[in-house]
Amino acid sequence: MEKFILDQILSFLPFTPNEDQQSLLASLARFLLSRAPRKAFLLRGYAGTGKTSVIASLVKAMQAMHLNCVLLAPTGRAAKVMSHYAGLPAFTIHRWIYRANSSADPTGARFSVADNKLRDTLFIVDEAGMISHTRDNGVFGTGSLLDDLIRFVYTPQDNSLSNGNALLLLGDNAQLPPVGQDTSPALEPSVLAGYNLSLTTATLTQVARQALDSTVLKNATLIRQTQQINLTEGKDFHLLRPADLQETLEQAYRQTGMAETIILTRSNRRTNLYNQGIRASILFREDKISAGDRLMISRNNYFWAADYQDIPFLANGDTMEVTRLRNEREMYGFRFIDASLHLLDYEYDLDATLWLDTLTTDTPEANLTLQRTLYERIAEDYPDVKNKRERNELIRQSPYYQALQVRFAYAVTCHKAQGGQWDTVFIDTGHKMEEVQDDPSFLRWTYTALTRAKQQVYWLSL
Repeated sequence: MEKFILDQILSFLPFTPNEDQQSLLASLARFLLSRAPRKAFLLRGYAGTGKTSVIASLVKAMQAMHLNCVLLAPTGRAAKVMSHYAGLPAFTIHRWIYRANSSADPTGARFSVADNKLRDTLFIVDEAGMISHTRDNGVFGTGSLLDDLIRFVYTPQDNSLSNGNALLLLGDNAQLPPVGQDTSPALEPSVLAGYNLSLTTATLTQVARQALDSTVLKNATLIRQTQQINLTEGKDFHLLRPADLQETLEQAYRQTGMAETIILTRSNRRTNLYNQGIRASILFREDKISAGDRLMISRNNYFWAADYQDIPFLANGDTMEVTRLRNEREMYGFRFIDASLHLLDYEYDLDATLWLDTLTTDTPEANLTLQRTLYERIAEDYPDVKNKRERNELIRQSPYYQALQVRFAYAVTCHKAQGGQWDTVFIDTGHKMEEVQDDPSFLRWTYTALTRAKQQVYWLSL
């Protein structure tokens, strides 16, 4: 039976596997056959080692054998990439494992871990390195996404000891870890061991023959192997003078399109500078915001998605395009505008009010200061409401307090880009190489930025 499963997976693999991949395929075949309770597979693979091709073949083989699988990822962008390579719909972890508490209104939303009614199902989670294990967010379940995911997958909904479900975590531990953490907990066997899992691990390190022609992947691989940055130019990797940036960026927009072109930076301040420059000098947009602008949400929002069943909330990092604008106005000393939006990571349309003052803030702390000021000004509308809790609920129901906080998305930080891929990637570190060469976090940042590109990288050489 193991050979049958292995042959099924191999039949969908578009190339002859190398030794590294052959060993992985055999392990996956044994894993599918195993009857161990709470079984899990941790697959770590570096860029260019073929892990996505192997998983795509596994998914197709499972379909052919009528075995159940669900594809998940931490963000909408990562789910969209996964769906493309695996050939099946993929969903965000949040959308799949949480449900809104029935007693909660959208202004004070809380989500509990949903009942998992599936049995004998393999849950495949891509970009698992982005899964956090902190407990600083009380909105979703326990506050730890990793805890809640494992609870959802394995907890039976009857009195049986096991529901037969399994988990496959897939990621690259050379990439950036979740914000505020030194490592990626979902890619650490020592962390997973604490969940009483029957754990199988595998790591792909051998760059596939098909990837050897890519200078981008060669540079990324050398960074990982040597912990040094020695960039080599080639047909798909180019050192770019700042003076040539605008012309090269305009060329990329013409050739691969704006949707497949991105600038990656290390700070919100530099992304703001790029975004304003692109809108003024390339798109010739003089208004503060225009139809056609590409935006990224900078703070989770539960208000505007409440009427849309397929979207539990609008997440920090989700991208969208403005399709229509109307009714710009000033309220409480700030500027707002109503917008029709197309969510690019979900192919979904919705209407919301945007808070224009948040378009160009440089830090989350600046947005928090604005939010506090707005709260205080809205509170002045309710001088007769003495009960603090009641007054708080009234403020939270205000569409102005709940207005979407957004920024332009022609340039983004590398953390916000994680999980996504673009044909053409421009990378600006904001520093001369000698200033950051010895910073370990910069090596991971550079590796992650390089591996966002599908075709071309332009490195801004300062």
